[in-house]
Parts: sequence; C-alpha cells; structure tokens
Amino acid sequence: MAKKQAVLTDKVYRLKRRITPLSYMIQTKSSKRKPLLYFDGQTNRELRYARNQKSPFLDEQDGNAVLEPIIFEDGLLFAPKTNPVLQEFLSYHPGFGNLFVEIDNERDAADEVETLDYQLEAQLQARDLPLEMVETLCRVLIGSNTQKMTSAEMKRDVRVFAKNSPIEFLEALNDPMLQVQNLCHQLFDDGVVILKNNKRDIYYNLKSNKKKIMTVPFGEDPVFMLASYFQTDEGIEVMKILKNKVEDTDE
Repeated sequence: MAKKQAVLTDKVYRLKRRITPLSYMIQTKSSKRKPLLYFDGQTNRELRYARNQKSPFLDEQDGNAVLEPIIFEDGLLFAPKTNPVLQEFLSYHPGFGNLFVEIDNERDAADEVETLDYQLEAQLQARDLPLEMVETLCRVLIGSNTQKMTSAEMKRDVRVFAKNSPIEFLEALNDPMLQVQNLCHQLFDDGVVILKNNKRDIYYNLKSNKKKIMTVPFGEDPVFMLASYFQTDEGIEVMKILKNKVEDTDE
C-alpha cells in the first residue's frame, strides 16, 4: 500500500517576545562558538538552511548549497508550502518552541476555549462557596489578613483570584492540605500557638502548656511547616487537641 503523502500548506511563525524588533535574524548554520544541532534520538546532527537543498541536515546536502538568511519581519516569518525545507529546518531548530512558534489559529482557539472553560468553572464555584471556605481561601491561597476584612471583601478577592488563576484555584479546592493550613493560620491568629526566637520556633501558648512544638527550618514558612507536622502520626493527635482549642475560642 502506497504511503500517503503529507499535504503541504503555507505556515507562519512568530517570535515569542512581547516586544519584537523590526527585523530579527535566527541562526541558520553551525559555528565553532555556537553549534546548531538537532538530536535525532541517536546522535546530534548538524543543521544548515540552504533553499536549494532537499534536507536541512548538513550530512545530506551536496557541495552546491546556497545559503540564505532567515529573518523575522515585525516578529513574523512566512514559510510558503513551496519551500518545505525551510519548514522542516524550522521544526528542527533549537529555537522552535522557545524563541519562536508556529501560528496555529485552530489550536490557539482551542487553547483559548479551554482557558475560558476553566475561568467559567472557577468563577461558578467561587460564587457558590460558603463563607467559611471563602475565608479559608483568602487566608491560605491569597495570604490575606481576614481579621481585617469584611465578608464582601473576601468574596470579591476570591472571585478575582478565581478569574485570574482558575487552574490554581480549582486545584486548591481539591487540596486536602487546604483545611489543615487554614487551621494553622487560625491557631496563629488566635494565639493558640506562637512564634519565638526570631520566628524560628513554634510554641504552644496554652495556660497549661508553653512547650516548644518544633523548629522552623531556615527559609521555610511556619504555617506550611506546622501543617506538614500535623500530617505525621504524632502531629495528627496534636492537631485534634489544638483544633478543639480554636473551636472553644470561636464560641
């Protein structure tokens, strides 16, 4: 059975820079200082763009190569279907995906639709959250001081966060550590536990117990470290006791 040939199409590439120069030339051949190579799974092969050749690989070209520059104008480069070697060269170029990308309107539209779906889902869930969860997200996800915020301010901030970072928001809702970290914030806010020694040590602050709980490693977040401790066998029992202290304070 004959192998079906790929349909050739015109392609357009764009630089990924936010601010693009009027013209930008990419590397088209190797040099000692800066090799231009493609790893094919077995070996690094040297690339070279020559329009009159059938391959972008130097080891498959003859001695009559006519070299041409590849220049992006206003951040764009048009590669016609009549120049398949240019398209192939660009697909192997180490800058593909990092320095420049192919414009694909259908793919870009699909990506945008997916982003809009995430935003819609996140905002719908943010709208229907109970106030307790809104407060939790403000504390843990946004880092807000909820003691100085109204419920309307917390709801607004959570919705804005859900709109701007929908994936992170949705992942946070399913994170089992969320409630634990929220409890840790409450423990510190209510003074059930406190930081001492230049915020390096966490201590109980109970009438009957002023002992040290743990030392916070340098550069680590005390809330996260306490939450991690609460996930250990010993810490789970401590968390149950301290959670009751927070609930008694709320009452």
